[in-house]
Amino acid sequence: MGILISKSSRVLVQGITGRDGSFHTREMIRYGTNVVGGVSPKKGGSFFDNIPVFNTVEEAKRKTGCDTSIIFVPASFAPDAIYEACDAGLHLVVVITEGIPVLEMMKIKAYLKKEKKRTKILGPNCPGVCNPGEAKVGIIPSAFFKKGKVGVVSRSGTLTYEISYHICQSGYGVSTVVGIGGDAIKGIGFTDCLSLFEEDSETEAIVIIGEIGGDDEEIAARYVAKKITKPVFGFIAGKTAPPEKRMGHAGAIIMDGKGTAEEKIRAFHLAGITLFSEPEEIKTLLQEKLG
Repeated sequence: MGILISKSSRVLVQGITGRDGSFHTREMIRYGTNVVGGVSPKKGGSFFDNIPVFNTVEEAKRKTGCDTSIIFVPASFAPDAIYEACDAGLHLVVVITEGIPVLEMMKIKAYLKKEKKRTKILGPNCPGVCNPGEAKVGIIPSAFFKKGKVGVVSRSGTLTYEISYHICQSGYGVSTVVGIGGDAIKGIGFTDCLSLFEEDSETEAIVIIGEIGGDDEEIAARYVAKKITKPVFGFIAGKTAPPEKRMGHAGAIIMDGKGTAEEKIRAFHLAGITLFSEPEEIKTLLQEKLG
């Protein structure tokens, strides 16, 4: 059944009438995602390709029964959109928006904890999640994926697609692909996905795609060593990145010698994670481990 989303997920698009929101809404629907409504303030009562548009998330949930939201709202308005979705009690909120200030995400996480909200946030600055053959909520190019038994969780966008492509070309396919995003402060992380993949009956192996900066990969490695029984494979990007320079993602920066590729590779090795250094190598490793 995969993790986070399924064919039965009822998806709401916040920012459905904008350029990105409208384009990716059509792509999600084309894939088979059950998009039940959109939110665009002052445009409530209108329709987008026969999909009803509402002024608020609360109204949308009351009238459509939506349980999942995806946010295509500019960074200056995105925090309010996240709060609105959480207050409406949605199960999952996927935040595609990039450029949300770190302080705003810290406030959102503190609010969720204080108010004991159960909403899971994926992102921000992430490509979303795809459960092949069932649904995708995000901007992930679905042509890369075929249903299978390898769970993929990644901080990188394009590496997610490339490595997943090789997994599918090997014949194993993917159970769910999750792009957690590369910002320093975010919602769902590696350990959350590892836990869900461990419990998922469809997932027989897990691939972690990490990168320099922060300590997410080191935390994930310790979690794998203690909690995960399934085979885990790991890839770390950024081996040649110069220190003190941000590389692509807000969280991809080496400071004071911390967050280097070497540290992360060492942590993966100590945790028993099978490492690979070129995307196509995953095909051979899966054959060796899974047969």
